Amino acid sequence: MSDLVLASTSRYRRELLARLAPSFRVQASHVDETARAGESPSELARRLALAKARAVAIECGAALVIGSDQVAELDGRSLGKPGSVDAAHAQLAACSGREVDFHTALCVIDTRAGADAVHSAVDRTRVVFRTLDAATVKRYVEREQPLDCAGSFKCEGLGIALFERIETLDPTALVGLPLIALARLLRVCGMEVP
Repeated sequence: MSDLVLASTSRYRRELLARLAPSFRVQASHVDETARAGESPSELARRLALAKARAVAIECGAALVIGSDQVAELDGRSLGKPGSVDAAHAQLAACSGREVDFHTALCVIDTRAGADAVHSAVDRTRVVFRTLDAATVKRYVEREQPLDCAGSFKCEGLGIALFERIETLDPTALVGLPLIALARLLRVCGMEVP
């Protein structure tokens, strides 16, 4: 079997990929994640997933390289990773009682088949937040410290209590790596899953 490489150092993506593959390497991609003028959240996620996979693929031999990126969207605007407690409070307050779309893009490059062997998918998951008061937001941010998560929450942890509902075809997409789509793309590349 060829080498399997995750072009991400995200612990969330590593944990998800471990469900499908017992053995893989992790390599940082060092891609500028700045949005381009007029770029939609879905387009941004797709471009970054491809850029991450390409950045790592050029350094690999025969491998399947996985890139992924997630962009949260509120009112047509991208919500990035908050990076600070104040920004997390502001993001969650803005999401309170609202619908937020999460675009999770995935790209698999099969370097064995050349530069054109690119397979991709984008999952859209809609999260409907319950109404959150300031005390709830403060407690949540203090407990989970979701500063490295798009939308300022961790649905695999306590963040699930912030929602009214989740509308999705793939529950793993919200965590950052859509495993249903990934399993399909890996099979297209000749990898047996499971």
